[in-house]
Amino acid sequence: MKIWVDADACPKVIRDTLIRAAERTGVECTFVANHTIPLPTRQNLRFLQVASGFDIADHEIVARVDEGDLVITSDIPLADEVITKGAHALSSRGELFTKENIKSRLNIRDFMDTLRASGIQTGGPAALSQTERREFANQLDRFLAKAAK
Repeated sequence: MKIWVDADACPKVIRDTLIRAAERTGVECTFVANHTIPLPTRQNLRFLQVASGFDIADHEIVARVDEGDLVITSDIPLADEVITKGAHALSSRGELFTKENIKSRLNIRDFMDTLRASGIQTGGPAALSQTERREFANQLDRFLAKAAK
């Protein structure tokens, strides 16, 4: 089992949580981005830089992810693709995407895109709260504990 991180938009606090979890468990964690991400030098931490462009990092993650791997992303279409491949997806806000909830999340995303395309201002996501940071860490710990069994 490996962890793949859609690192272009991953908040630093979430990246730090992932680094600590990888150090603690020894799980391989690869950060994929189109710009350099500073990481400590550890045998199980990797950085994969991809070309700039729309969804390039997403395509690279989908190409490399294996069944049972965990992908950290808030990108709903990417989450859907990795779930289809048998991997797992967790948002930086602590939401575990599953086969049961991903289609409804895609529908909401598409609806919001339609609103924005119509000129309606929907605003962006709120800042990451302490509760969401905790929920992310808790979901990650539960996932890693289950994977270790």
